[in-house]
Amino acid sequence: MFGEIEGTGFNVIDQSFGECLIGHARVERLWTGARWSEGPAWFAAGRYLLWSDIPNNRLLRWDETDGSVSEFRKPSNNSNGNTVDLQGRLISCEHLSRSVTRTEHDGSISVLADRYQGNRLNSPNDVVVKSDGSIWFTDPSYGILIDYEGERATPEQDGCHVYRIDPANGDITRVTSDYLKPNGLAFSATEEYLYIADTGGTHEENGPAHIRKHKVKSNSLGEGKVIAECDAGFFDGFRVDTQDRIWTSAADGVHCLSADGKLLGKILIPELVANVCFGGAKLNRLFICGTTSLYSVYLAVNGVR
Repeated sequence: MFGEIEGTGFNVIDQSFGECLIGHARVERLWTGARWSEGPAWFAAGRYLLWSDIPNNRLLRWDETDGSVSEFRKPSNNSNGNTVDLQGRLISCEHLSRSVTRTEHDGSISVLADRYQGNRLNSPNDVVVKSDGSIWFTDPSYGILIDYEGERATPEQDGCHVYRIDPANGDITRVTSDYLKPNGLAFSATEEYLYIADTGGTHEENGPAHIRKHKVKSNSLGEGKVIAECDAGFFDGFRVDTQDRIWTSAADGVHCLSADGKLLGKILIPELVANVCFGGAKLNRLFICGTTSLYSVYLAVNGVR
């Protein structure tokens, strides 16, 4: 299971990408056996990673202390994206319940968002927490299109949008309305910008397969600028390091982009990648959700805490 895996490696496109790599570090496959891995989230206090296996309707848990994998929650309401809030609680996007939930410290589950202006959300997909405690999430329709990753249903919203949950009163506001299928999202290191992927090309010919960069204006967003087009499938989930490089999933692995979208290099993975996150004690280990497997690689960079 450990050591270099066939089909993995590094593709240095810009010389600066070499500075992100550790000479002897290689991609490791930590576990395999999923149908569609997504939404990794690192829990520092417990030294474990949670991620979703959407079609199998479960959340999985990888333990850094012994390398074991167990089912954290089943059923999981076809959970997709996950993150950790400022109090160390799990925040999850659930396709089946069409909601964003929070797992409390006592194990109970609270619904944070399941409707906007009285109508049900589509199927929340990915989620991030800002330093002010606000929760930002995308709401494409993937979970209601067919029964594989949720349950087929008629949309109640007028499209697929991005939303913000206010930390003080729980109010939900729409922050974008011009995406076809908003997907992964992440703040820049200083939170001056919010990056959002649009994977609309999955269901519309010549549709978007890009990442946009928005100026953050308190509880709203400025107009987005396309900074990168994917040359291998679609950008799905991604994270940002302390130098504002973007580490994003793609069909051939993980692409590393500059803050302005320049492709610096790739971590090659032998299956389609859906999402990534930084973890480990120093946030210098990138965890990678391939279709069926969980991978990791140590890097010479650190994720944003």
